[in-house]
Parts: sequence; C-alpha cells; structure tokens
Amino acid sequence: MILKNLKELGLSDGQIKVYSAVLELGISTINKIQEKTGIERRNIYDILNKLIEAGLVSYTIEKGKRTYQCTHPNKLLEEIKGKEKRLKELEEQIPDIKKLFELSKPEIMAEIFRGNEAIKTLFEEILEHKESFWLGGNSFENYKTVPENLQVWFEHWMERRIKKKHMMNDLVSYGTYLKDLEPEKISQHKKAYYKYCSLPKDMYVPMVAIIFGNKVVQILWGKQSFAFVLESDRIKESFMKYFNYFWKSPY
Repeated sequence: MILKNLKELGLSDGQIKVYSAVLELGISTINKIQEKTGIERRNIYDILNKLIEAGLVSYTIEKGKRTYQCTHPNKLLEEIKGKEKRLKELEEQIPDIKKLFELSKPEIMAEIFRGNEAIKTLFEEILEHKESFWLGGNSFENYKTVPENLQVWFEHWMERRIKKKHMMNDLVSYGTYLKDLEPEKISQHKKAYYKYCSLPKDMYVPMVAIIFGNKVVQILWGKQSFAFVLESDRIKESFMKYFNYFWKSPY
C-alpha cells in the first residue's frame, strides 16, 4: 500500500514506502522491510529513525533484535490537524503579508512569466477585477498556436469569468474572434459579459496586451507561452489611450 498523500505531511518517498510496508506487514524486522521495499538496509535504518522521531513508528527489542510497527493512525490525524491549524494561521496573516508586499513594491514593477502554467496564474488574477481590456491578439492564431489542453482550460476560464460577471472588452486583430463569440452575435456577447471590437484591417497584431488593475500583460502565445508584465499606473494609462483610440464598439 503506497500512501502518496503522506507527502503533504512532509514525508519523503522513501519514508512513505517504509511506513506503508510496516503498515502492511504489522510487526516487522529489517529483513522483511527490505524485502518489501527493495530499499538498501543502511537507508532503511535512517528512514526508520526519522519515522520513530516523527512518532509514526515504534519499536521493541526481542532477544537483542529490534522489531518495528506503526503507531496508531490517530497520530496521522493529529499531524493533519496540526498542519490545518498552521495553514489557517498563515491564511490569517495574508492581509499583513499583502500590506508589506505593497509597501516594498517599486513604482514600476516588471515580471516575466514563462510557460502555460504561469500564464494560468495571471488569468486567475484577472478575475479578481471587475473588467479587463484586451488589445491585439488573434484568438491563438485561430487556435493553432497553443496546446489543446490550454484551449480547454481557457474555455473553463471563460465560463468562470461569466459567472463572476467580469466584463471582457476585446479589441482584436482584424478578422479574428473567439469561439462562439462571432462579431455579429451581439445578444450572445451581452449574456457573456463580452464586448467585441476590431483593429483596422492593416493592424494585425499577434501579441495580445491585457490591461487590468494597474497592470499591462503582454502575451505571445505558443506551446509554452511567454508573458511580460508591467505594473504601473502611468504605463496602464498609456496603453488605455491606445485602446480607447481604436475602440469603436457597436454596443
């Protein structure tokens, strides 16, 4: 029995393997544990000592030899509750951490996000605001530049955006649009908290700039997308001037 979730309590793969073996074997000798796990004998001793220190394994000595067994599973429950308490205390400290973070930030902050998982983090932050402004882009080059799993994730993100009533103002490259949000479907746009507008025909812009809060995110889509983030009120205002200049929404 392999209890992978024990990693959440800080146990290593080796410790989990040995704990699982002792749990299944009951009263165990070093030889039995080695046969069960395939771990080298000297490493098993180190692992067992750490499990004993953690209170998860105990031992007895019979005829000069040690035998090992797991302590009552309530010890695991105790560790879980302890972790929950520590996490709760950390959660309560988040407002103070945010204050320190804001105080220490420079007037202009720049960050780089590389890879699709990092981009997802940015998109989660977008939903913390009431609306966002999208400038350029080409609907992932007609959905050809990004992996299918990211496309599926984006569709779920759009659903969550709508539930939050987050308004998406989309000023896209000429001739491009998102799935199920064709330019003429204005009634559908309204239901989806979405506004569409197109840049002039001669302004095809593969990179999309997303403006929200006091941030400007510039994303180049790909198998592993790349984003450059600038956090500055002045830079945000500059990009909004470009956005407003070209915005001619039919709504």
